[in-house]
Amino acid sequence: MFDQDSGLYIGTSSWSEKSWQGVFYPEGLAPREFIRHYSKMYDSVEIDATFYAIPSRSTVEGWRERTPPGFQFAAKVPRVITHDKVLVDAQEEMELFVETMQWLGDRLGPLLLQFPYFNRKAFSSPEPFFDRLDQFLTRIPVGPRYVVEVRNRHWVGRRLEQLLRRHGVSLAWVDQAWMPEPEDWPRLLDGPGAGPGYFRFLGDHKQMDQLTDKWDRQVVDRRDRLARWVPLMRTFREAGVDVFGFFNNHYAGHAPATVEDFRSLWGAGADHSSSSSN
Repeated sequence: MFDQDSGLYIGTSSWSEKSWQGVFYPEGLAPREFIRHYSKMYDSVEIDATFYAIPSRSTVEGWRERTPPGFQFAAKVPRVITHDKVLVDAQEEMELFVETMQWLGDRLGPLLLQFPYFNRKAFSSPEPFFDRLDQFLTRIPVGPRYVVEVRNRHWVGRRLEQLLRRHGVSLAWVDQAWMPEPEDWPRLLDGPGAGPGYFRFLGDHKQMDQLTDKWDRQVVDRRDRLARWVPLMRTFREAGVDVFGFFNNHYAGHAPATVEDFRSLWGAGADHSSSSSN
């Protein structure tokens, strides 16, 4: 596990990819045991399955039982809340989801409200969405750490950031084809707040789907781009807040290999900072 910095939680977006067998997972390992093996390698994961449905209590308890103390599950809020209802009359589903995820106990990490790209037919401007989000967050169950992700690049700014901070909620910083470049994020936002730093490395799905249909190896070298994100993520750790970073297969072709690239870059940066201070 990556324990050089106890406030840094790095992992992949889901752990259930079958094409990782024989590469990341041992051949023949039962899928129900994937998370046990995964948690020996990494200290956090983002649950993708919760986006599609609220899991059963037994499923959540199984995740907890198969992982060691200190492991952190971040989880996507179900799409019925963020995509289908877009926060309207979704309080009951949100309360049920949070209640269910609490069975993770000390393994419960941030809960991500991932919103889609909204065209002008959905929202003619950001203001109606921001108002709806503001009202929803006033009624959100207390306890978990929450993160909001928007996919309209021009909505990323201090107005949204300040709205979220009033509720103690973080904004996800996203590396995706149509979102701001790494260097643009700190110009658009004030940076670390009280909540965790949350970084998602999603890449360009259309491009990657043209390059590969299996996720057992990297097909694109993203190390130069990852290196542009490392100092941004360090500003959050230097501010004393936890940092979560999750890597998708579509980022470079094989998420575990991308995690290793990030580990190498983060460690090299730490070595450089240490030598510079001496």
